[in-house]
Amino acid sequence: MPAPAQAACDILALCTCTVSATGVDFGSYNPVAVTDNDSSGTVRVRCSLVLALAGSYTIQLSRGSSPTYAQRTMTSGASTLHYNLYTSNARNQIWGDGTGGSLSVTNTFAALLGVDQTTTVYGRAPAGQNVAPGSYADTILVTIVF
Repeated sequence: MPAPAQAACDILALCTCTVSATGVDFGSYNPVAVTDNDSSGTVRVRCSLVLALAGSYTIQLSRGSSPTYAQRTMTSGASTLHYNLYTSNARNQIWGDGTGGSLSVTNTFAALLGVDQTTTVYGRAPAGQNVAPGSYADTILVTIVF
């Protein structure tokens, strides 16, 4: 997930927001394991000097290197490992930008002088993938829409 970014949120009056994320680290993947490899990461939105009683923002996640949200892929050289990112621990709704069968996540807040919210991103690498040993990675772009 990307490094912290700055955003101005003039819809809420005068404020400055910082967005940061921690990646979803699946650790070691065992191709003969019978259970899915689950993990989680976070997206943190911090806004200062919010001059609004209430507001909302939407968190969107990109497809990464995958052509669709249906199945994201991590790569290690020419090898791929399938995974996906979800909106809840139930891992039944794919987190994306609201297109291609994905959902985005909207958070609301009530604050006069600041917002500091952390949202969990749930990941799953399904069991039973016959993959070569290696270090697999993908890059997801986090977009915050105010």
